[in-house]
Amino acid sequence: MVPPGKRPMKLLSDKRSWAVLLLAACAGALSAAAPDYDAARQAMVATLRDQGIRNARVLAAMAKVRRHLFVPEAQRSRAYTEAEIPIAHGKVMASPYQIALMTQTLDPQPNTKVLELCTGSGYQTAILAELSSQVYTVERDTKLSEAASERMRNLGCKGVKLGVGEEMKGWPAHAPYQAILVSAAADRVPDHLVEQLADGGRLVITIGRGPEQTLNCMRKSGGKLRVEAVIPLRMSASVTRPRAR
Repeated sequence: MVPPGKRPMKLLSDKRSWAVLLLAACAGALSAAAPDYDAARQAMVATLRDQGIRNARVLAAMAKVRRHLFVPEAQRSRAYTEAEIPIAHGKVMASPYQIALMTQTLDPQPNTKVLELCTGSGYQTAILAELSSQVYTVERDTKLSEAASERMRNLGCKGVKLGVGEEMKGWPAHAPYQAILVSAAADRVPDHLVEQLADGGRLVITIGRGPEQTLNCMRKSGGKLRVEAVIPLRMSASVTRPRAR
């Protein structure tokens, strides 16, 4: 019997009440299971410091750009690990260390006009866009270029122009460039890139076809390239890379 003025407590027996509880439980479970990408990204940056990456601007860019958004959803659990990740069409995204090392070696400044060759997923491009206000990037695969463009547009990356074409021919329409980064390995330095590099500019390119390769940093002086540094770099042998032309 219910006392006067008191309403009976409703039992959670109707369908709507159970549905509310079920949705709340599922939301809680999904929240608990969701990867903490922010923590993973900070851990990646800490690892990069331990590996010898010292450029504060490069580390800040790596800490800001959400790498997991540039990898296939099935691979996102590996996004911040020291691994090369397959993206599409036989190509892979370089490991965080490789990308940080190439970027640190190039050392683009805010007013540097940068040419990147082999856009891929667009992750390296997004890192460069954090460091320089003018980034031109070329990718031979139309679908990869379109996907990279959409990602960067969604992330609000500014100052980036994407082109589709033969990467090792560069982008002569916008030359000269103060910095050129070749994101994939080549047999040699293409003459087209030397022509498009401004005098005093820097070219960073990985030379070699096997897993044991070298990262070369070159400076143009008087129309010729002078090697500044050669750094051993081990890369995946499964990567599809364009040949120098």
